[in-house]
Amino acid sequence: MTDSNHNASNERPLEVACPQCRTKVVWSTDNPYRPFCSKRCRLLDLGAWADESHRIAGEPAMDEADLDELIDRLERGGNT
Repeated sequence: MTDSNHNASNERPLEVACPQCRTKVVWSTDNPYRPFCSKRCRLLDLGAWADESHRIAGEPAMDEADLDELIDRLERGGNT
């Protein structure tokens, strides 16, 4: 491979799949919505996070009753 071919392949823009619709998108500062292909896809993804369709796995949150019970046990010197 010659240097000119090597440089040409390095200059090829990175393409990623839009997380919402899977359309190929050039990763560039020219795309204000990256990694999404459009404002619509970006807003659809944000809405999915807002309505908790998208979640990051983890421990379930404790509700207030569980927290009060845990505090009571800890104040009495008990273990969790």
